[in-house]
Amino acid sequence: MKFILEINENKVAFFLEILKNFKFVKKVTPLSDSKAILIQDIQESIHELKDIKSGKIKGIPANDLLNEL
Repeated sequence: MKFILEINENKVAFFLEILKNFKFVKKVTPLSDSKAILIQDIQESIHELKDIKSGKIKGIPANDLLNEL
């Protein structure tokens, strides 16, 4: 399982040291801010798509989007 965490800069070293002491943590890979934002945007898009498919929100037809351009 993978997680994305946002940690205050002044606690990063402390948190990484804690993670190193857990044998069940396989690998810690820091993400750049741009990659973290991209992942968050994709997750939000997937959530929105699921809401459209379930009828919770109304989607906009692709033709309407193209006509706006």
